[in-house]
Amino acid sequence: MRKSIFKTFTETIKHWYIPAIVGSIFIAVGIYTFASPATSYVALSILFSLSFLFAGLSEISFSLTNRNEMDNWGWMFTFGVLTTVVGGLLLANPEVSMLTLSFYVGFLIIFRAISAISFSLDLKDYGVADWGALMALGIIGLIFGVLMVWKPTFAGMTIIVWTGLAFITTGIFSLYLSFKLKKLNELPQKMPEDLKIRLRDLQQEINEVNKAPYRQGKTYDHDHEPKP
Repeated sequence: MRKSIFKTFTETIKHWYIPAIVGSIFIAVGIYTFASPATSYVALSILFSLSFLFAGLSEISFSLTNRNEMDNWGWMFTFGVLTTVVGGLLLANPEVSMLTLSFYVGFLIIFRAISAISFSLDLKDYGVADWGALMALGIIGLIFGVLMVWKPTFAGMTIIVWTGLAFITTGIFSLYLSFKLKKLNELPQKMPEDLKIRLRDLQQEINEVNKAPYRQGKTYDHDHEPKP
């Protein structure tokens, strides 16, 4: 189902910079993972758990704050909760093997990559021209996540390498998404208030028309003829 383009022009995204902060943290964690391959699993587990907890809580706050502005805020809320839960599990059990750690991180990266792909399709419906780049980042993140879970030593690379790549890819997506949200955020600010009101009224009329058949208790066949 296509998103409401009227909402794009009339509603301002609050705290658009939160995904940028989360993305920067993930990129920093990915670089640290590459730079310190000899770091103990316990230290990495604690680092990952803290980054997940911060990212998850930030995304929960962002989604709830923008629940009236974003059509897919529920997905971000769900992934924020999931990220927070994984962070809590890692913090409660820091002494895990690297293989177990890769499963935790891998599954979370998979879910976040699916979320990234969903967001890119939403941006496509909103008319964002380079939504394909966001889609590509989501697919790359999905591949890294699957490899971490399925075969972490694929192509002779270690778990550390895949983990670092997954964090960096996810972080780049969050940064990119944040900048796109910033651009969408600027549209309502440039629009006259009277035009915003007219667009909101028009969207409300469209919503009422769409709800009318359900209120009347009717269904429609393929020829669009009402049935009792």
